[in-house]
Amino acid sequence: MTKRLLLALAAVLTMLVPAAPAWAHNALAEATPAKNATVKKAPAAVKLRFLETLPDSTKLSVTSADGTTPAQSEPKISGATISVTFTEPLANGEYTVNYQVAGEDGHLTKASYKFTVAGPVASSAPTSAAPSPSSAAPTSAATVAPAVAEDLSPAADDSNGPWLGLAAGIGILALAGAAAFVFIRRRRAAGE
Repeated sequence: MTKRLLLALAAVLTMLVPAAPAWAHNALAEATPAKNATVKKAPAAVKLRFLETLPDSTKLSVTSADGTTPAQSEPKISGATISVTFTEPLANGEYTVNYQVAGEDGHLTKASYKFTVAGPVASSAPTSAAPSPSSAAPTSAATVAPAVAEDLSPAADDSNGPWLGLAAGIGILALAGAAAFVFIRRRRAAGE
């Protein structure tokens, strides 16, 4: 019976071994501006923090909805954080943050997310008490439509991957340990 117990434990461990490389992926922990955020003031920078220290090969860039790249600095890496600063204020609209990071196992993760700048529009004419419906409608519709469409799309990265695998592995080990304990206890009780 001890052989059966050892075989069962070996089978459980065999199932856990293929999941181990996924734990080495470097996942995004925090983003500023946040994923799918609509900000009222154009950010001065984009800053991403990961779970592990970043290698020098990490890449970060921001593009606008039309595919152009706003004026931005080279990415700066500091420990587990990478950032770019904008040399000119961002205009209203949707922006995509693209990043590429390698984990401890060398696996590259390429992902992206979007945020929207929807600040008040400055005008050179004096402001009136009530804006005309024809001028307000296009701006609000153009700003709201990308945000609604973005909420319906799936997330672009796998930031829960390592934690989900770790939790599943611990759960399987706990169940295997409990089964082994019950099995051994019954065997001892039957032998007495």
